[in-house]
Amino acid sequence: MSAAVCCSNLVKRYDGRPPVEAVRGLDLSVERGECFGLLGPNGAGKTTTIEILEGLLPATSGEVEILGRRWGREDDAIRQRIGISLQETRLSEKLSVLETLTLFRSFYHCGIAPEEALRRLGLEEKARAWVGKLSGGQKQRLAVAAALVGDPELLFLDEPTTGLDPQSRRQLWEIIADFRRQGRTVLITTHYMEEAQRLCDRVAIVDQGRVIAHGAPRELIASLGGEHVLEFTLEIPTADGRPAADALLSLPAVSDVRIDDGHFALSVTEPHVALPALLDHLKRSGHELTSLTTRHASLDDVFVKLAGRRLDAEAAA
Repeated sequence: MSAAVCCSNLVKRYDGRPPVEAVRGLDLSVERGECFGLLGPNGAGKTTTIEILEGLLPATSGEVEILGRRWGREDDAIRQRIGISLQETRLSEKLSVLETLTLFRSFYHCGIAPEEALRRLGLEEKARAWVGKLSGGQKQRLAVAAALVGDPELLFLDEPTTGLDPQSRRQLWEIIADFRRQGRTVLITTHYMEEAQRLCDRVAIVDQGRVIAHGAPRELIASLGGEHVLEFTLEIPTADGRPAADALLSLPAVSDVRIDDGHFALSVTEPHVALPALLDHLKRSGHELTSLTTRHASLDDVFVKLAGRRLDAEAAA
């Protein structure tokens, strides 16, 4: 059986002076029945890529196949089998929530009842409310309900939990998990690393229009050489200056060292071994801590190692 999504050497170029390449030879394959995540900072090319895959934006060049079919040849057959939730979905504010889902349901030959879509997204009490009266989070949930009402085989979700409160976000996670338990496929873009690590079987990290890493979240995190991170800052450096990266890397159980504007991050395999060694080293070299935290390594750490900057920081910018 063919992959649910397959694209090769995908390019999207915008004419200008100079021209801008939003996507630069991107290769991607999403297997049927998996949740696949596209991760990267703003401007990395994630939304451009997903809009090409959704058939909303033409590619400059490259091959795209969705559920074994090609855009430009079998467009209606593809649209009947996919659901789309855009990063910003603008719905008619003068329709009620139920009217909106009834309209979207009419676009599909088969699907689920609009009332069922409301129930899944926890919007039953808002069925008669005008879309224009909904909160930002409620509008986001309605957009996802509109994507589900056609009972798709493949679901595209572009930043689906932006603006949702923690409870609504976890509710949507469960909806996505239930969708996958039915053997369906999800392609999601997200800035939330916890979300990607919890939902995705595999992810592709995109930067400047290219895939710079792909694989299962656990495998990518393991590639750092340690599953834990020690982060610390110091008081104003002594005459000896800041600790050298080579000296920190020589400490037991430390596999990688990153220093960014006075912020230190050590990837470690055994925190209980590395931490005493770090404290002893700082004491002997005359440095005093101002902060110290320990945490599990994340996909953001993978991005930092590959791209030299934080993914979360750019996402929040």
